[in-house]
Amino acid sequence: MSKHVRVAPGALIVGKPLPWTVYDADGNVLLRQGYVIQNDMQLEQLFERGLFAPRKINLKVEAEVIEDTRARNPIADYPSLLEALEITLAAVSDKDASARQRLTGFARLLDRMCLEAPDASLALVHLYSVEPTAYEQTLFHTILCHFIAVELRLAEKNRLVLMGAALTANLALLPFLDKLNNSRKRLSEDQRMVIRKHPLVSIRALEEAGVTNPRLLRIIEQHHEEHDGSGYPAGLKDTDILVEARILALAERYTAMISRRAYRQRLNVTQACQAIHEAFRDNPRPEIYRALLKALTSFPPGTLVRLANNEVAVVTQRPKRLGDHIAQAIIGPTGKRYMGMFRRDTSLLEFNIRALEDLDVMPSMDFGLLWHAD
Repeated sequence: MSKHVRVAPGALIVGKPLPWTVYDADGNVLLRQGYVIQNDMQLEQLFERGLFAPRKINLKVEAEVIEDTRARNPIADYPSLLEALEITLAAVSDKDASARQRLTGFARLLDRMCLEAPDASLALVHLYSVEPTAYEQTLFHTILCHFIAVELRLAEKNRLVLMGAALTANLALLPFLDKLNNSRKRLSEDQRMVIRKHPLVSIRALEEAGVTNPRLLRIIEQHHEEHDGSGYPAGLKDTDILVEARILALAERYTAMISRRAYRQRLNVTQACQAIHEAFRDNPRPEIYRALLKALTSFPPGTLVRLANNEVAVVTQRPKRLGDHIAQAIIGPTGKRYMGMFRRDTSLLEFNIRALEDLDVMPSMDFGLLWHAD
């Protein structure tokens, strides 16, 4: 059994699926990845029992991220991805000699993961969007950038540079981003100044760590610029802003819309996509918005839907050229949970998707069965 660490307060969120399988001190499985804590009392009991979560603390990023050619499984790999991301960004912050290699290797790993398992990769964004940590947000930004870039047919080299920028654009905000997201207070003037300066501070950290790709740094510098000149830090307009910077900005915007924060409720996917659809009407680069909407589809993987037969199902696969979404039914027509789950082809009349199912608390699901993450 790998070394375990105690589950700490703040690591788990009511309504959010567990990012990893939880074990007891003897190594017995207590709660599988995908279990959802339903209320605060259940959360307190979980901490009181002293559960443990496995963590691959011996991860060697140089070897595993760059040379590992095994098929990627986004769901099963999720804990390791977050840990590798933390290690990679720490290398940049610490000016480690391996920083550039780690960043390049991790961007390539994520790119390959999205190419090999696109539906499960998009599912991560939607399954864990309830209240993502700063590192989860960073991972989601990068995944979404991949899909927008693919739809726009950016060259692989440009796509990887964009993904590297997405991984490091908010480097300067990481130390206190979670605290900001969990605060109900209005931002102070000092906090606003830090936020406005974070692209330049992140760039400085990258340069000091030996990451000097000019395109990557320009994407980071410009990802908060607006086409009307109201953005920061330089107040650029229209064609002065790189396409990749606009892609990153949209990826961040969509992630923010579907994430719950202490100071606001989140939008459901339908509401977020409608907001994006409305936003591109007056934007000089509407193709970027269309690319995201096309990649997501009307019901992205990881979302819950109600079918024509009144079942509730989780979407696991986007439409291919022919056919429609594939979903796994988890709740029966009478509202009772199925013991397992059942594959549904939503192109069939009885399994047509009728609406997005917007539940206050997501039901627990066995991700190992949904996306074969065993």
